[in-house]
Amino acid sequence: MKKQIKASRRSLGMNYAIREVTVPAAEAAKAGKKLLNLNIGDPNKWDFETPEYFKQTLREAVDLVDNGYGDSQGQPDLRRAIVRREKEKNGVDISEDDVYVTAGVSECINVMMGTFIEPGDEVLVPGPGYPSYMQYINFYEGITVPYRQIEEEDWRPDTDMIRKRITNRTKALIVCNPNNPTGAVYDPKAMVEFGDIAAEYDIPLISDEIYDKIVYDGEFFSASRLSDDVPRIILNGFSKVNLMPGWRVGYCYFMDRGGLMDEIRLGMMKQFRARICPNVPCQAAAKASLEGPQDYIVDMNRKLKARADYTYKRLNEIPLLETRRAKGALYMFPKVDLKGTKWASDKDFVFDLIKEEGVVYVHGSGFCQEFGTGHFRTVLLAPIDILDEAYGKTEKFIRRHVA
Repeated sequence: MKKQIKASRRSLGMNYAIREVTVPAAEAAKAGKKLLNLNIGDPNKWDFETPEYFKQTLREAVDLVDNGYGDSQGQPDLRRAIVRREKEKNGVDISEDDVYVTAGVSECINVMMGTFIEPGDEVLVPGPGYPSYMQYINFYEGITVPYRQIEEEDWRPDTDMIRKRITNRTKALIVCNPNNPTGAVYDPKAMVEFGDIAAEYDIPLISDEIYDKIVYDGEFFSASRLSDDVPRIILNGFSKVNLMPGWRVGYCYFMDRGGLMDEIRLGMMKQFRARICPNVPCQAAAKASLEGPQDYIVDMNRKLKARADYTYKRLNEIPLLETRRAKGALYMFPKVDLKGTKWASDKDFVFDLIKEEGVVYVHGSGFCQEFGTGHFRTVLLAPIDILDEAYGKTEKFIRRHVA
């Protein structure tokens, strides 16, 4: 018998919780369960539709562009449109040379972590936080250092903890605002505190702002508006606000007056050249999405607010569950009290719920072992009748197992 070829320990160590739950979900579907998939933040799987003028631009682009390779940094006309968007939205002055177009924010995270990290380097991430950051930090043999978001204070970031967890191996500080998975929207004071820390310690602030226009309670404050002495990389994309998740277009831009990240830019650009270029026709559609009517966003936020309000009310009525209200993004992150129950972990709870009722959430420990354990993430995208069915099944499941 031939010796089996081994996969790298880096690859086998990947464990993306949001997709991990699709395995028991597929088994439940085979067993005849109707699935209610509240695990993935994909607006287009529900009653949110990519605007027609985006789609028409893509159709035309396939005919009008030469369908050859594009600019490795991203098409210049899209980068110029991004510059205009950031000026209009946040009042910031950047140039097209500061902008890098990627195959979704996910590719940008991969490239950034591959550039920042040598084995043993540390990156501060929100706890709970979006799992891709942790996965790629670990993939490149770095160390994920979570900082607490204080649940009792509407998931306010614990900036005192950030300061205590900075070491001489800290390479970056990540913030996700509006936040996935908690639905928190950080106020200006919190964002200024992030900037003060970054400037004081010369640590780049990486701000993931992909949900920047999905805010239905409060006001979004971009890290791009911080003081000039804060070294920053701002991440954004077209999957959420622009309802183009499957088109895989994202971007980042640098704000680094002191030039602390000149070598980071060089290292990232070398990787962008190696991947050749982002999808060229989809970049034309992305440009159109920035320049055409934006009224669909108002409708999206209206629906999401109603669904967030319903979720907040309904989940807090269910035994064992307690949740804070979401203010933005697409998610809520309820706490589940497992003390004295049959479930040893939030993952056990979520997987059993999938098996018995077909309701698919994501276990909170997949977003952070230290600060996400004992929770789960639900998605607010489904219409209220679907949410009502899912939460009703969740309540029935809990009451069946808890005296």
